Amino acid sequence: QVQLVESGGGLVQAGDSLTLSCAASGRSKYTMGWFRQAPGKEREFVAGIGWSAGSLYYADSVKGRFTISRDNAKNTVYLQMNNLKPEDTAVYYCAARTENMPINIRPNLYNYWGQGTQVTVSS
Repeated sequence: QVQLVESGGGLVQAGDSLTLSCAASGRSKYTMGWFRQAPGKEREFVAGIGWSAGSLYYADSVKGRFTISRDNAKNTVYLQMNNLKPEDTAVYYCAARTENMPINIRPNLYNYWGQGTQVTVSS
């Protein structure tokens, strides 16, 4: 069992930056993903990172603006979000996938989820 706790959300203006953090309990080699869910919409994949950080994957909508990274010594995954847009407004969740499994964009393939952190981007 792993617990995930997100932090770093907030209210910003379009063009601003935010960095989200996700602290994980335990030391298993999980593949990690960031997802988001806007009101009335399905949860969607944002970015994923493998255990060694050698594999990265981004949704087209955030490519070039968001950067996912991890510090395994701190059991923490980050999502650096630059040039934020109003359409980035959502609750952002981090998720962990069973050890050694590849990044996947489907939420149902992730085993553990954080409680979410709200990101609101005003125009």
